[in-house]
This record gives sequence, C-alpha cells and structure tokens, in this order.
Amino acid sequence: MAPAHPPRRRLRRAVAALSALAAVAAGVAVAPGAQAASDGQVSSGAEAASSGQEASRPAYLDPSKPVQRRVADLLARMTLKEKIGQMTQAERAAVADDPSRVAEWGLGSVLSGGGSTPAENTPAAWVEMVNEFQEQALSTRLKIPIIYGIDAVHGHGNVAGATLFPHNIGMGATRDPELAEKEGEVTAAELRATGIPWNFAPCLCVTRDERWGRSYESFGEDPALVKAMETGIEGLQGPTPDRIGPDHVLATAKHFAGDGDTAYDAATAAANEGKPWNEQKYTIDQGVTVTSREHFAAVGLAPYGPAVRTYRVGSVMPSFSSVDWTEDGVGNPVKMHANKELLTGVLKQKTKFQGFVISDWEGIHQIPDPSDPANTGLTGYKVRTAVNAGVDMFMEPNTAPEFMQLLMDEVEAGRVSEARIDDAVSRILRQKFALGLFEHPYASAGKVDEVGSAKHRAVAREAVAESQVLLKNSGNLLPLSPKSKIYVAGRNADDVGNQAGGWTITWQGVSGEGVQGTSILDGIKQVAPDAAVTFSEDASAPTDGSDVGIVVVGETPYAEGYGDVGGPECGWCTTPQQESKSLSLQPEDKAAVDKVCSAVEKCVVLVVSGRPQIITDQLGKIDALVASWLPGSEGAGVADVLFGERPFTGRLPVSWPRSANQVPVNVGDADYRPLYPFGWGLRTKVGSGPASAAALESARSKGDTELVDEIVARARDAAQASAVAGTAPADWARLIADADHALLTGDPEKAYRLLRRAAS
Repeated sequence: MAPAHPPRRRLRRAVAALSALAAVAAGVAVAPGAQAASDGQVSSGAEAASSGQEASRPAYLDPSKPVQRRVADLLARMTLKEKIGQMTQAERAAVADDPSRVAEWGLGSVLSGGGSTPAENTPAAWVEMVNEFQEQALSTRLKIPIIYGIDAVHGHGNVAGATLFPHNIGMGATRDPELAEKEGEVTAAELRATGIPWNFAPCLCVTRDERWGRSYESFGEDPALVKAMETGIEGLQGPTPDRIGPDHVLATAKHFAGDGDTAYDAATAAANEGKPWNEQKYTIDQGVTVTSREHFAAVGLAPYGPAVRTYRVGSVMPSFSSVDWTEDGVGNPVKMHANKELLTGVLKQKTKFQGFVISDWEGIHQIPDPSDPANTGLTGYKVRTAVNAGVDMFMEPNTAPEFMQLLMDEVEAGRVSEARIDDAVSRILRQKFALGLFEHPYASAGKVDEVGSAKHRAVAREAVAESQVLLKNSGNLLPLSPKSKIYVAGRNADDVGNQAGGWTITWQGVSGEGVQGTSILDGIKQVAPDAAVTFSEDASAPTDGSDVGIVVVGETPYAEGYGDVGGPECGWCTTPQQESKSLSLQPEDKAAVDKVCSAVEKCVVLVVSGRPQIITDQLGKIDALVASWLPGSEGAGVADVLFGERPFTGRLPVSWPRSANQVPVNVGDADYRPLYPFGWGLRTKVGSGPASAAALESARSKGDTELVDEIVARARDAAQASAVAGTAPADWARLIADADHALLTGDPEKAYRLLRRAAS
C-alpha cells in the first residue's frame, strides 16, 4: 500500500473539504476531516440538512424513517448492476493499489483475510485505509457505503498490539458466559477503533473430533456449552442489534452447519505420507458430515437457533463442508454453500433469520459443476446454485468482477430471479442501516489508543486465568509459593506467538517474536517477583537447587486444514510450525518433560495447545498437569493461577483422550472412558456451608444461582477426589461428563445426583 497521505491523496482530501458545505446540503456524507461531529464521528447530510431539505431528500437518506422504508426506497432506485455490486465482497489486496476499483466495481463490501493488513500495521493506518475505500464507495451514484469485514476470532488478531483472548476452546473452559460477552465488547471496541464494523465471528461449531485443525475455534464438544457461550454475540452487536451503536459491530455466526462433525479420512492421511506438503490434502477440514437429520439437528444445527432468535445475529457464514444424509443412502453429499434445504429452508424460513448469508473465502468455487467437474474456479452453474440456495453476499477475494458478470448473465437468462436478488440486497442493506453506516460512513481515529489498552488486557488476563484447567494436582502442589526456586523449560514457555495460536497477525499464526504480549515465563516473573527463576528452553541448564520445575509444552500455531492430523504442514510458515500435526506431544516436548520431571522433585506441566495432547504415558512423572489451551497475549493470567492470585476454576470443554486410537470420544458416547472426562477440572479454592441435596433445592427455590453452582461444584470436587483415589465406580467418567451436560441444560438437581453417584 502507498505511504500515508501522498500528495495526490492530500489534494483529493483538500478538494473534498472545500466542497463539504455543498455535499451536506445535498444530503451526502462528508469525508473525514471535512466537518467534525461532536462525538468524533463525521457528520452527514442527514444530520445537517434543514427541514426543507429533509422534505426533498430521498427516504433512504433520512434516519428518521423506518428501516424497511429506507431499504425499499433505496432498492427501487438501484440498477441490477448496483444490486449485484452490493452482493459482492473483494479482498483488500485486490483494491489496495487502486482504491477506485471499489467505485468502479460498485462493491458492497471489502474484507481483510488473515494477515492482510495495511503496509504500516497500526490502528491509525487501518482507519485511514478503511476510510479511503469508503470514500470511493460514497463517490458512486447512490453513495451506498461499504461494510468492511475481518476475522477477529480471539480479539482483533490481525492488528499488531491488539488484545488477544484465549481461543474459543479456552473460553469454553471458563464456563463463563458473562466473560464471553465481555470479550465480545472488547473485540468490538478494538475493531471500531480501527474503522471496522463487521466481525466474521463467533464460530459456533461443535467440535467432535480433535484431529480437526479448527478444534480450537469451537467452545467445546457439547452443543449445550456452545449455546451457553453465545453471549459473545451480544458483546459484539450490543443489546439492540436492530440499531448497532458506534462501539459495537455486526457479528457472524459460522460455519453453518456441522463443520465440527465431519468424518476423518484415514485414506487421505495414508496417501499424504511421503508427499511434499503442497501435494497433501486436508484429512478432516472441509470434509463431509455423514449424519442423520435427527443427529444433525441435535448437534450441528443446535447452536444456530439461539444465535438467531435470542441474539439476532446479523450475518451467517456457511461451512466449506458438505452434509450427506444417511436416510437417503451415503454417497451423495451436498456442499453447504449449495444447500437450499438448510440455508433457505432451515435457516431463513424455519429459524426466521433476518440477516444476510455471507459465503466463506471462495466458498462457491468448491461447488461441483456437473458439466465442468475439473473446474476449481467460477462458473455460471456455481453462481446460480449458490444464489438460489440462499447465499446473499459473496466473498470473492480476487475474482469480484468475474463473479458479478456471471451473476448478471444468470439473471438475464432467467436462471436467477430478480426477486431473489432483491431479497439478498434487502438483507444486506438492512444491516448497513442497523450499523448506521449511512449516517456515519467514516471511521474516526479518535479511539486508536483503545487497541491493546490496559483495561482491555485486564479482561483478557481474567479470561486466561479462568480458562486454565487443572487436570492433576498430586499433594496439592498448586498453587506454588511465590518465593520458590523455579526451573522453567519448554518451547512454549517464552513464545507469545505459540501461545496465541493461529489467526494471529497472519492466517496461520507465527512462532517467535512476531506477536506482542506477555509470555508465560514473563508472567511468572511478574506475578512472583521474589521467586528465583531459571529458564532453559530445552532443559539443558542444570536443575540443581530447584524446588519445582515448570515445563511448558504443546503445539505451534496452525489454522484450518493445516492443523488436521495427518494433513499438510504449512510449508511457508516459520520452521517450528512445519511439524507434523499430532495429538501426541512432539519428541522435544516429551524429552523436556522427562528430563525436568526426573531431575526436579516437584514437576508441573502446562500444555499450551488448541486441543488435548496425549500424555498418558508420562502422567506418572508429573505432579501437576494443566491444560492451558491457547491463552493469547496475556501469559500473566496463567501465572495468576499457578501462584494462587486466582483459583483454578476451569473445566474441560472437550474430553481428554487416553490414546489417539480412542478419538473421537465425546460426552454421551456409549462406551465413554477418556483419561479425563468432559467437565473435569480440579479447584484450588472451595466454598463453605451446607452442600446437601436439601441445600441445593433451597438455593434454587431462592434463585441463588451462585450458591447452586457452588453446591454442584463441591459435589464435583468429591467425585473427582474419588476418581483420583481410585474409589469411584467404574463409570465415574460418564457420570461426571453427563453431570456437566445436565448442568449446562439447566438441570442442576440431576447434575448433583450424578456427581454424588460418582463420589460413592
């Protein structure tokens, strides 16, 4: 991208400023700086025009008119070409070298893919870039603003210095819907501070197989847990989604539907062996969900009802995956982007979704064209199939003009109706009006200091602490004394990139020093300044005199199919990321655990990963084991629980398998015997008072939800203590997992009974 404010751009902005009064009188939004509003946003003609001018102004530019009238008025003024433009989204890189393409193509939206940033990756540069694209959109005949979108899946991860939260798998471990809402609020604030009003999040997938490279994007394996954490949508959109305020953004529920339940392809995994990375294929991501309609409704579709009906999410993104109904025989899968039964029949008609459907990245390119099966690009068949199925806006990062022409041809040929086009455009415009883009099209740089602010990082640090799951704690080793002599080892101890995971600065994430934040090692030194800390990444330094060893192991970053077990490694990523993805620890991690836990009397192992890692064979050497997930930028949150500044309260959002051969293993399975069950999580602080069934009934009758949760938690403590002691019944894992499911579905009495049985 060109340097900030070159002479040509300065001249253009000066001309815009000189013509501000005329533009306002005409009811046209003014470019940044032309007329500053009291709230730091830019005034528009709708705010400045006189009453006489208001009477002659088009209804769609009048914010006092009902949204439906504004939509109808604008739609009636649009040509077919303009409508198709609103249905088209291009990538930043396709228009950055010549922003006039936004106007030339009549785009309705622009996005940044993972790692697609302005040349200077600062909040102020983002604002300037988005406003430059917006300026082009407002130069068109009807002056319809673009809506800029981005994947901010665990905070505003594309922006250097942004606040990074734990990925969804860690947020699911918190079991804290209020915290998920706070995360949404922080993310929305940082998005808006950089000029972006639309987030491609949250992911509402239900992960059912940890071999999937997107497992960490899920809140967990139980649809009830995913539904409980959907409060993040309200955090993003605010409490009134029909009028989204300047500190909130449009949310996207994705990936509709069933993407976490696709079948693992062992044959593809075997065929990948020995091939160069760029010839290997995904083994589970973008695959096929082979399922009955009943199971699909209970698992894959379950999270979308609340997202639409309760939180009124503004956009939905289909999955790359396919669904193959067992009722009509396996072998005829349908791509989700082509699935009219689900996109239109279920989502729009049955669920009453009023927002718009945005395709995934070149999602319709994957629809098979019967007349041209080898074509991996666009065809008229793919375009009309997706539009008629119910997709409203199309993410065509590098092929926007081609898509627009193909859709124009399909409409003119009568294969796509103008009524379907009008429905799609109406849905898009409604959300633009809800965001106030017609009144405030330009972003202000007045809040760039909020990005990565101390206030925001404090919320993320709280989330990190709550996400930590204590799996084992022999002899109550944790919390540690802050004055201990501590030996820290492991490749993930001092690497913020590794602890942030994928979708951070780049699509695949980055190992090393490319991510700003506090590492776990830095957090230990910060929280326990009186501790004597020795750090040796590979555990080669002497361990003499250490009271306790802390070994931080786990995964390096990945995203999507490049995280599939048995799938391709990321050949263009940093060297540490170019390792075969596995559910087992890497050899160097195993070696570090063996060395430290053999040499130091007390040993703590932290697993920093997007999914469980098989550690069964080393468990006997480990005194305390913690699932740290992918904590993001605030490694001090991990140290907070290690040293007792905060208690361990996290619980497993997924089952922790005994072996790789046991996967997939999920709550509700007939033969359920994981190493640690769904809902497992030891605590380091326990409440007091009566914890009987009678006390539970009394607390619930009084509406005291905190006491209800504490009574159930103490029953869980007892059940877990029995399991650790070896006195629990043979089916203790099933009982604990089923109890957590019961609690999530609003039945604490059942949860209590199951846990008492597990403790007997």
